[in-house]
Amino acid sequence: MSRLESIVVQQPAGDLSRLVLLMHGVGSVPQSMLGVANWFARRDPRALVVSVASPEASDLSPGGLQWFSVRGVTEENRQARVDAAMPGFTATVDRWRRAAGVSVADTLIAGFSQGAIMALESTKLDDAPAGDVVAFAGRYASLPTRRPTANVHLLHGDADAVMPVAGAQAAQDCLESLGATVSLDIVPGVGHEPAPSLLAMLGARLA
Repeated sequence: MSRLESIVVQQPAGDLSRLVLLMHGVGSVPQSMLGVANWFARRDPRALVVSVASPEASDLSPGGLQWFSVRGVTEENRQARVDAAMPGFTATVDRWRRAAGVSVADTLIAGFSQGAIMALESTKLDDAPAGDVVAFAGRYASLPTRRPTANVHLLHGDADAVMPVAGAQAAQDCLESLGATVSLDIVPGVGHEPAPSLLAMLGARLA
């Protein structure tokens, strides 16, 4: 279990416009997503914005966290690991949503890297936990076979050597074929990071 705490970046008084949950990458911590969290907070002063701590300590990076282990991960076993981690992921989202008193439609999950994988994979559930999913440098473990109800925004750098942009392009093609609401923005020269240039693209999408 994780001993690190989630970070509430913005907690407005009164009625909330939405809940924004930031999901970090493997081996990382909630502090790593504060730049993105603060961007969302500035954009919507009425949103509850939380940088979430995953419930599991990393087995590769001391002091870090993970949603699932990548030790020995392959294309063949990644989906099973995601599936095993998904109940804890959705329970975390549900707990924050109940605390916020908002609907699924007013919940946005923004994930980076492994956090983006979990966010995207959650759109495949019968009871998807969010109305909007933002995936920075992410991909599906396996492509969906039915149309997600969530709006999906994919943001990727074309210089990402950790999570190649082809995974995001495949996700866009698949989601479009299923009739989903999806966008993909690719920024030249950006590597494996939720760069400010990606946030600028997202701002136009969410306008």
